[in-house]
Amino acid sequence: MRYFTLLFLFLFSLSALAQDNPTGQKVSGTIVNDNNLLPIANANVININKVKGVVTNASGYFEMEVSVSDTLHISILGYQSLRIRVTNDWLKNGTAKILMTEKAIALEEVIVKKYDLTGYLEVDSKLIPEKENFRYSISGLPQAYEAGESSPNAFTRVLGSIFNPADMLYNFFGNKPKELKKLKQMKKDDTVRNLLESKFDREMISVLLGVDKKEIAEILQRCNYSESFIQTANDLQIMDAISECYEQYKVLTKKHEKYIKE
Repeated sequence: MRYFTLLFLFLFSLSALAQDNPTGQKVSGTIVNDNNLLPIANANVININKVKGVVTNASGYFEMEVSVSDTLHISILGYQSLRIRVTNDWLKNGTAKILMTEKAIALEEVIVKKYDLTGYLEVDSKLIPEKENFRYSISGLPQAYEAGESSPNAFTRVLGSIFNPADMLYNFFGNKPKELKKLKQMKKDDTVRNLLESKFDREMISVLLGVDKKEIAEILQRCNYSESFIQTANDLQIMDAISECYEQYKVLTKKHEKYIKE
């Protein structure tokens, strides 16, 4: 009798735990304009925890698999991005209406600088400044480092950053292993990958890595990526660059630890 009582209490506890923290459930929602309540189509809804995404249909509707406390990041051009946490109430009700606010668009003054071109190709090609990007190969790794300057100590600074406890790059790679693992997951989901390929604002990378947008540029600078690459690459290319730098960091760290032991 005591055995059955204990078994009953055990199963009851598991059931209660599953209700408090359900997994593998689905929620749905309709995203609308908060001003006119019209549906917003093609909005990107990304589950930051699972690194999976969906796009709203013509009716602004979406559906996705979630767990309680997951965070959904919702974005679309022209609207303020939203971050919404999945609650037990949402899981219980199954659906929700989500309001998005349009951004106020203000065009900034653009100054176009001229190069005083002559019209002669041979002459003009020498007047336009060129930015050279240099790449340093790392022994044992198939790909190369891109560096933004020709200084002979550029590659040495990368190694110095990795093994210096006071350096920003050392602390970033050492303190965010879970977030950095998401970089590999991001490319597996079509919606997330396509979104990153079409964006240049670093917003999604900032959210997933839990860092400020300015820090992303600093990370890439520490990894010796050129200024032109940092400014012009799309978010997918930026993600690949950080991921590559992290993989090289892990390889070099293991070699460094092995060297110290020997």
